Amino acid sequence: MAFASAQLFDAAFLESLKHLRLVARRVPAGGRFAEQRSVDSGGGIDFKDFRPYAPGDDFRAIDWNIYQRLGKVFLRLYEELEDLPLYLMPDVSRSLFLEEPPRVIAGLRTTLALASISLNHHDKVGVFPFSDEASTLWRPQAGASKVMLLGERLATLEPGGTTDFRQACQYLERLRLRKGLVAIVSDFFDPAGMDAVAHALKTVRHRLLLVQLVRSTDREPTVDGEVRLVDCESGSAHNVSVTPRVRERYINSYDAFQERLAQTARRLGAGLLQIDVEQDIVAQFAKVFEKGAYRVA
Repeated sequence: MAFASAQLFDAAFLESLKHLRLVARRVPAGGRFAEQRSVDSGGGIDFKDFRPYAPGDDFRAIDWNIYQRLGKVFLRLYEELEDLPLYLMPDVSRSLFLEEPPRVIAGLRTTLALASISLNHHDKVGVFPFSDEASTLWRPQAGASKVMLLGERLATLEPGGTTDFRQACQYLERLRLRKGLVAIVSDFFDPAGMDAVAHALKTVRHRLLLVQLVRSTDREPTVDGEVRLVDCESGSAHNVSVTPRVRERYINSYDAFQERLAQTARRLGAGLLQIDVEQDIVAQFAKVFEKGAYRVA
């Protein structure tokens, strides 16, 4: 069940994202010159600090004014500007292709939006969709002109199996990518539970941005009485009597799930965004990026 490209993006959608940015306080060293602040201190243009001269340092960085005043040799340090690698992991498990509208549409539009923002600011972007297995849809590369091509690639994605964060995170780590920002776009409903999700996320050596796909019925489902519930990924079914007491217990469980996800994000120093799949994606991004940028740790 692939989608037509028009279902995922249009010219107005992409145009609305051009003035938004993902900004890191510091990015890992070793990348290309771009618009992020690196952990490197070198020949940039923004002054950072002084430090004493050590044998082997570049003479050109010596501050001779300090030497004339104090008789001591210090270097002027500047912040390098480099790219922030963005690694996108959209969840394409079978359950996201169900419901109306399918949750996966908002997920892929969010993925494309984040990719477009980074590509428009000279950052490299890689895309690694996952379900019970992960794969490489788009190897890390830069270039704003590639947004449309990436959108077409995203439109070809088919439903996968069940959600498995352990397998997805292991796949990402095996790639040995340069350290950057990993944005996971998912509802975070893993059959193994939130403990398994939290454990898997701890193994990721990159910074994390968790983008949760939600809808109002996640917390307050519109079912009552005698119903037969079918797991949309495993196919297992159970007969349930939805009483006020059962509904209350479900809401408490859902709230505990949400708190566990938020707690995991806090402990990992990760960003956590919620995207309502029934609302306009652009309007939600405009609110999140209300000052023009979304800052990650």
